[in-house]
Amino acid sequence: MKNIAVIGAGTMGNGIAHVFAQNGFNVNLIDLSEKSLERGVHTISSNLDRMVSKQTITEEDKNSTLNNISTFTDTAEGVKNVDLVVEAATENTDLKLKIFKQLDEITSPETILATNTSSISITQIAASTNRPDKVIGMHFMNPVPIMKLVEIIKGYSTSEQVTKTIMDLSVTLGKVPVEVNDYPGFVANRILMPMINESIETLYNGVAGVQEIDTVMKLGMAHPMGPLQLADFIGLDVCLSILNVMYDGFKNPKYAPCPLLVNMVRAGKLGVKSGEGFYDYSESKKAEKVSLFFQ
Repeated sequence: MKNIAVIGAGTMGNGIAHVFAQNGFNVNLIDLSEKSLERGVHTISSNLDRMVSKQTITEEDKNSTLNNISTFTDTAEGVKNVDLVVEAATENTDLKLKIFKQLDEITSPETILATNTSSISITQIAASTNRPDKVIGMHFMNPVPIMKLVEIIKGYSTSEQVTKTIMDLSVTLGKVPVEVNDYPGFVANRILMPMINESIETLYNGVAGVQEIDTVMKLGMAHPMGPLQLADFIGLDVCLSILNVMYDGFKNPKYAPCPLLVNMVRAGKLGVKSGEGFYDYSESKKAEKVSLFFQ
């Protein structure tokens, strides 16, 4: 396996492309928007510059990584002759089903199709193709170049050979793969999102303020960042989407999103990406200033 296509040049897509390219793979980064591709490659270059400045890689390593990446706005051109496609588009079920149906039609029958979804059913995605045995979840963590974990999610029909191939590939990337089965939220988000949601409920019920909740979890539970800060970092719209997937999948009220989260997303307060969530990021990307709404 040498040739990889990554669909989506956003935060996760460019991070996945970065990791593959840095490990010597030929990567076709695909996005419908030329500007998104330019931003994605610029992000990769900036992250590589940071690694050079920390002396974790050389300037030659950086140039080699960038030379391993080609960009495409035409999906059919981008997936020609690739061994693996990793889809990292928006966390939207209809969009992913559409992408995988198209990929099934335009890639070689032997090509493995992976999705970076953090919650959507691999079995459902695979059912939109004629190769469900070759569809698998490859859930990287953000930021991809730094975080070691990759959740490898087997759909109902995913073959053992494909699972082993992707597990071994993840090790080649310097990651630690963990095999899990296909149920809503998998492992990471099935545990993480209820914690984030409960933190929002705690704020919503007036038990404590934003910084107080985050401080308790950082100092009391040794979390590197508090759950409300983490929600801002992930994107409150993404958190809401994942909770809705789990609520729909389990029909259990414990996964129902907090009304405060729903209202914040409706108001466009999505966290770091919109400049405001539980914290105000207008002056700094660090969670140093609580949003005026919660003061």
